[in-house]
Order: sequence, then C-alpha cells, then structure tokens
Amino acid sequence: MDGIHDMGGMRGFGKVEAEVNEPVFHTRWEGRAFALMSLAGGFANVDAGRHAIEQIPPADYLSLPYYGRWLRALEMQLVEAGVLEDGELAAHAAGAPFERREPLGDRPTGSPTASRRLERAPLYRVGQAVRTRNLHPPGHTRLAGYVRARRGVVEIVHPGAWVLPDSNAHDRGEQPQPVYSVGFDGRELWGDDAEAGTAVCIDLFESYLEPGHEPDREPDR
Repeated sequence: MDGIHDMGGMRGFGKVEAEVNEPVFHTRWEGRAFALMSLAGGFANVDAGRHAIEQIPPADYLSLPYYGRWLRALEMQLVEAGVLEDGELAAHAAGAPFERREPLGDRPTGSPTASRRLERAPLYRVGQAVRTRNLHPPGHTRLAGYVRARRGVVEIVHPGAWVLPDSNAHDRGEQPQPVYSVGFDGRELWGDDAEAGTAVCIDLFESYLEPGHEPDREPDR
C-alpha cells in the first residue's frame, strides 16, 4: 500500500549513516522486541506483521524507533486477535494490574520459510527487458513506489517459487510465484540528476512485472 512507511527513494531524510561495529541490538529492550515479534507467528505471518506496521499513523511511524514500530504493530495484532484489550498495555504501564489469562494452547512459533516448489516455467528469463506495473493496492505489497512503471532487465531468476506477500498478508492464500532480481539504471528511477553510475537490483514477484522494451541505458555492471 502507499504510505509513509514506503520510504525507498524518498528525498529529504538525509544521508544513511553507517555505524562502525554496529551491535545487533543497541539496548536490551530491542532484543526483547525482536523475540516477541518472532514468537508472533501464532497470531500472524510475517507479511501480516509488515502490514500491521503499515497501519501505524505517519506521525507515530516517523517518531518511533525501528523496534518501537515492531512493538506497536505487535500490540495491534494482539488486540485484533482478541488476546489483549485495546489500551490494556498502556494501562498496565501506568500501574494497572495485569489480568492473568488462561494459556492459549499450542501455537506455531517463528516464521516458516516462504520458499515453495515451482510447478511451471517462469515467464521471464535472464537478460529479458521488463517493466514494473503501476500498482497502487489498498493492502500490503512489496512493490516499492519508486520502482513502479520503470523499465529494467532481468538479472537473476531465483530458483523455485515464493509466497506472495500481497495475498498472504490478508489471508487470501500463499499464491506462490517466481521472483526475479531486476536491474534498473539509476536514471530510470530518479531521472538525469541521479548519481552517475548508479544501478539498483530489486527482487520482484512475477505479478509485479510485464514485458518491456529495452531501456535506453543498460544498468551499469
């Protein structure tokens, strides 16, 4: 879906600063947030979790740290699943007693692999020109806004098939399909003022693509 979370290619957010010897987690609560979200497979799959993050209001999304967004999304999922009452965590943080509940029973944990067997040949081949579709779905998608309606060249056809996030996030089935690594010249994505020699390879699901004419400029190798 379109929203503030789709920040790829956006201007105005400054340079990405690489932190030397960056730790996996900067504080203890980040590691606990990671563990909690990893265990949330019993309530939602990874695609539904990403879609929950997309539902965070823009002002909150920009003000929350990375793992803060994870926690906000997890709370939303647990409320939707009926495990928590709306506002219950805030009340508990303010000092209200936490209501003990009966165990929920066995639930799957973690996120199973999204790889599946491919029952047919991929539609596209390495070296083929493609064009991304100009999709604006109301729900979850992994097709970033800045790469829509752009011409590229298939660089890699990934083996097998992969669960389609657009359907899996909304309980519409896995609908596995091929995934391709598509190369784009930077000027195709951002115009002639793009940094010289820039090229980007993006993994894209087959339904995001359509046959295209050769781009004016091949991605730099």
